[in-house]
Amino acid sequence: MSHDELPSLRLPKIRTLAGPIAAKDLDAATHAALIAAAGSPLKALPYGEAVEARMHRAGYKLGESKPFITDLPNPRGTRLAIAGLKSGTNAFERLTLARRLIGTLMEQRPPRLVLAAVGLDAAGSAGALEALLSAALAADFALPDFKSGKEKQRAVEEITVHGHLPEALLAPAIAGARGNNLARYLTALPPNELTPGTYRRRVERLAKANRWQTEFLDLKKLRRLGAGAFAAVAQGSPEEDAGILHLRYTPRKKSKAAAVALVGKGICFDTGGTNLKSAKHMHGMHEDMQGSAVALGTLLALTELQTDFPVDCWLALAQNHIGPKAYRQNEVVRAANGTTIEIVHTDAEGRMVLADTLHLAARDKPKLMIDYATLTGACIGALGTRMSGVLTNRAPWVTTLIRAGEESGERVWPFPLPEDYDDLLKSDIADIKQCTVESEADQILAALFLRRFVPKDMPWVHVDLASGNNKGGLAHIPSDVTGFGVRFTLNLLLAQSLRT
Repeated sequence: MSHDELPSLRLPKIRTLAGPIAAKDLDAATHAALIAAAGSPLKALPYGEAVEARMHRAGYKLGESKPFITDLPNPRGTRLAIAGLKSGTNAFERLTLARRLIGTLMEQRPPRLVLAAVGLDAAGSAGALEALLSAALAADFALPDFKSGKEKQRAVEEITVHGHLPEALLAPAIAGARGNNLARYLTALPPNELTPGTYRRRVERLAKANRWQTEFLDLKKLRRLGAGAFAAVAQGSPEEDAGILHLRYTPRKKSKAAAVALVGKGICFDTGGTNLKSAKHMHGMHEDMQGSAVALGTLLALTELQTDFPVDCWLALAQNHIGPKAYRQNEVVRAANGTTIEIVHTDAEGRMVLADTLHLAARDKPKLMIDYATLTGACIGALGTRMSGVLTNRAPWVTTLIRAGEESGERVWPFPLPEDYDDLLKSDIADIKQCTVESEADQILAALFLRRFVPKDMPWVHVDLASGNNKGGLAHIPSDVTGFGVRFTLNLLLAQSLRT
């Protein structure tokens, strides 16, 4: 594989048919996934009586967490996966159900897939169809695979959605799937396939295809700008390929709307530096760039939706190496905004590269800044890996952030930014400590550290990606690498209109 290769983001052909599913539709399909109202009879479903009879014999009731699988009594023997949706089911539960349904069918790699909802009201049907489509688009996507002699995975050619799926749900589902697939693909690449240099070249090719403006601030430029926090992390690398890649989407129609800035931590491998990680904790550290992949995937999704506001994307690309030039504890470095930082732990490198990147992104005066980072173990300790943490300098936004997580199915939980916690970051010899040795409440301290590099009058949201990797998948995503954050941000910016 070429180190500059981009994944194919091709999606299957998607057809939407407004009417309910009919017998002829099922007869023409090889595989079908259906969500029905839990506890309701299947009278509206072709072959419904036969399916109900089989469920009864199997002791299965609609509403169980696992789907019911059967071959329909039609000439084709259509493979049907069906599950019941209980009243009051939230987006996360709906997406999880859809993942299980689709997963039972995708093992056979169907060339054509039919999706439908039965016995639900208009809102319930639309939500179920969106969940099924999102799960199908995630399951159909192939993550990197370097096995020799492998068979090429057959992709789904066509997905037909029966029922009313409004454009307001359909378009973000498709754009979000592309963005999430891109984020997961990049995150899953091994560290010898995704270095800061090869990452940059891949993204520049993507930028050309999407007409994004690009600017790369290499280490020479960053040092001239005084970005000592970023440079401290990068100086241990044997190659000077680190830097900050700035991408910009501009609407085709002239817009006076202020830009949204997306900032991502892109540490392509994290050894911990001179505070070297153990083998257990270093395993998987090629995924420490997932924040940048999520920022990039979100940019791609917003571009495909042709949003009417500009979007800036800042990717902080570096590695945290161990070596004779690697930065050390007790050093004092100066960030681009003039803040001096006492180094306490070299494995707290993410906040260092983000500090300078946030400052540089803020110079363009965006309406809102959102940063994404696999930043702290403390956040995983607090929440586990099924939801992510959010922190913001706008306390009234907390309920909006929670709602965006609930509606998107990418759940988040807020942490506070108490002023007295700043005392823990006081340094005797510098303006601020990078962190504490004890790492207590580190998800809060990390955000308080980052807040120093965001102007007080600029709205800012920090996403600590505790759920960037969850064993067995999460919501509609079938892979351990989740690409968490793209759906959440689309909901935040478009449905919640947080940027306005």
